[in-house]
Amino acid sequence: MPRKQDTLYTEFGFTLPRGLIDSQNRVHRHGTMRLATAKDEIWVQKERKVQENPAYSVLVMLSRVITRLGSLNSVSPDLLEGLLLHDIAYLREFYNRINQQGNTHIPTQCPHCNTQFSVELALAGES
Repeated sequence: MPRKQDTLYTEFGFTLPRGLIDSQNRVHRHGTMRLATAKDEIWVQKERKVQENPAYSVLVMLSRVITRLGSLNSVSPDLLEGLLLHDIAYLREFYNRINQQGNTHIPTQCPHCNTQFSVELALAGES
């Protein structure tokens, strides 16, 4: 039986602070994001809109790694253009957190007894 620390998690759930409103006025807040790959990075750099405007790379990368948003099973950069900046900031932070550490937990140590444990950090917009 694999130990918990030997398990590689590649998808992580999130909840947007505000949410994406689709063309039928439905709000989509809960989603899933997968870890990014080298292929994602290469693909983003080849995208025409990114070459014209490097700031667009955020939306292109997020559209590649968000596997679900509400009832939407695919997310395009054009769709993400409709997000409020607060939600884009949240997704960027979430993306960085899972891709740099592989989860939303951070290791820490008790200053009194030196016991090591991990805590889940609340991301912007979470309560």
